[in-house]
Amino acid sequence: MRFSYTSAFGPQAFDTRAYDSRVFDTQAGSAAGDFGDLPEWDLSDLYPAVDAPEVKRDLDWLEEACASFANDFEGKLADLDGAAMYDCILRNERISQVAGRLGSYAGLLYYQNTVDGTRAKFFSDIQDKITNFTAPLVFFSLEVNRIADNTVESMLEHADLARYRPIFERMRKMRPYQLSDELERYEHDMSVVGASAWNKLFDETVADLKFNVDGTELGLEAAATLMSDQDRSKREAAAREVANVLGKNIKTFTRVHNTLAKMGDVEDKWRGMPTPQTGRHLSNDVEPEVVEALRDAVVAAYPKLSHRYYELKRGWLGLDKLQVWDRNAPLPMEDDKAVQWDDARKMVMDAYAGFHPKMAELAEPFFTKGWIDAGVKDGKAPGAFAHPTVTDAHPYVMLNYLGKQRDVMTLAHELGHGVHQVLAAEQGELLSSTPLTLAETASVFGEMLTFQKMLAGAKTQNERKVLLAGKVEDSINTLVRQIAFYDFECKLHDARKGGELTSETINDLWMSVQGESLGPAFEFMDGYETFWSYIPHFVHSPFYVYAYAFGDGLVNALYAAYVENPEGFQDKYFDMLKAGGSKHHTELLAPFGLDASDPKFWDKGLSMISSMIDELEAMD
Repeated sequence: MRFSYTSAFGPQAFDTRAYDSRVFDTQAGSAAGDFGDLPEWDLSDLYPAVDAPEVKRDLDWLEEACASFANDFEGKLADLDGAAMYDCILRNERISQVAGRLGSYAGLLYYQNTVDGTRAKFFSDIQDKITNFTAPLVFFSLEVNRIADNTVESMLEHADLARYRPIFERMRKMRPYQLSDELERYEHDMSVVGASAWNKLFDETVADLKFNVDGTELGLEAAATLMSDQDRSKREAAAREVANVLGKNIKTFTRVHNTLAKMGDVEDKWRGMPTPQTGRHLSNDVEPEVVEALRDAVVAAYPKLSHRYYELKRGWLGLDKLQVWDRNAPLPMEDDKAVQWDDARKMVMDAYAGFHPKMAELAEPFFTKGWIDAGVKDGKAPGAFAHPTVTDAHPYVMLNYLGKQRDVMTLAHELGHGVHQVLAAEQGELLSSTPLTLAETASVFGEMLTFQKMLAGAKTQNERKVLLAGKVEDSINTLVRQIAFYDFECKLHDARKGGELTSETINDLWMSVQGESLGPAFEFMDGYETFWSYIPHFVHSPFYVYAYAFGDGLVNALYAAYVENPEGFQDKYFDMLKAGGSKHHTELLAPFGLDASDPKFWDKGLSMISSMIDELEAMD
């Protein structure tokens, strides 16, 4: 929904890159004792239980608050002075906070166990009630966008209201695409049986998939991770079984993608949006030309990044051609020893403290106060995310920790999100949320700090080689793979305009970006053409994926600026995170002398990865 009220669990709540680049291993439910005492969420900071009186209290308050808000302000916004509009915004913000707390609690419970019928019902019921209660609020952005510019400017002269200027500016960017009030209300009411329902179908289908690999029944997490096992025969067996199971379910996935793409096309047509990507760019507060500059820079760099690296890896593995099950394979000299949870915690916290003690202090409560859920469990959502909840609570981090080096980097990544969300909370509910393009900044920077700390501690050339290769692979998965995914989505949505797409057509679109992005070192097994079907971003948040590439490229340039001129960098960095969504990317990057609208900006970030490949080549 682009105009109606939205609460918790928006797209920025999740970081599910694990589906492609951060695969996990072993069987669900078997790992908790293997890596130490893995933490679990304590959700009591939100609510004591699903049947707690506080839940009913907040639902009752929300229903009344939304009704009274509409009664007090609908049809009257243009006549308000700055002080009255400020009161209006504060009431809107409080509604957002209470709805967000309810939605966060229900969502976090659900993602702990997506196959639990009680949790699924609670989540669905809460979503339904929030949607119904907040329906009267749909008028707000529509009516604001009908107020004359000079009237809005007069309101914003009020000192307290002035800090909310970014809210008004972002709303008014959507003016050309508004529907009538009646249609906006209809879309709001239908949302729970629209995209949301198809998202649930996708989630439940993926959660129920079973993969039989060498006689063992596995879930998706476990099967996918075997594609990064030391044993090549296990990697192949897993890849072929994933392809087999996806192939058997491809009709369902095809229906989901056809429906969601068509729904998007219909909405775009009614709103007059020029491209399927326009809504995402507007919600990200980023200009289309900036995204295209990023996309073009990465595609142009395929030969010097992924093509060159995978040719090196082909040689290290002693193969004539790489197969898809070799892409995330460990190097022959890589130590497969599991990293204990306490060791992972120490690695990340030492790296954070090495940057600035404050960063470690902000991360500490995640480990000590039940803000992390780390173990792999039956029914738990795959991947990893950091969800900010609401600004009068705190974020929660979800992992599926299985002791790999990449799991350590995932911990660093999600803690970066968490630190960012804690710092941005002081902006309040309406200004704390960071556009997706900037939401990855602290997470990727946290990874970079952890990687550099580990690299500095490498005792042998082989250890350094493994670390460098791992970082390059993560960067390829973040930059190259995500831009290839973005191209796939663009092709899919464009093709859907011409009519219903068959599974074979979508498969062909997927394969059209694979060889281009991965390079000539690869062959592609039969069945790999279906691997688009289990990537959640295409379903939950179309065109989300370029935000990962944006964040990785931005952080590479940011880290280079830190190395070149560390004096005062930490203070500027914390100020950037504290700003949340209150500033445009140009304002946030200006203190560092960086400009994402300059095409050379992206080349600077890409050059950092290329230089790592240079070092790897020199080691051979």
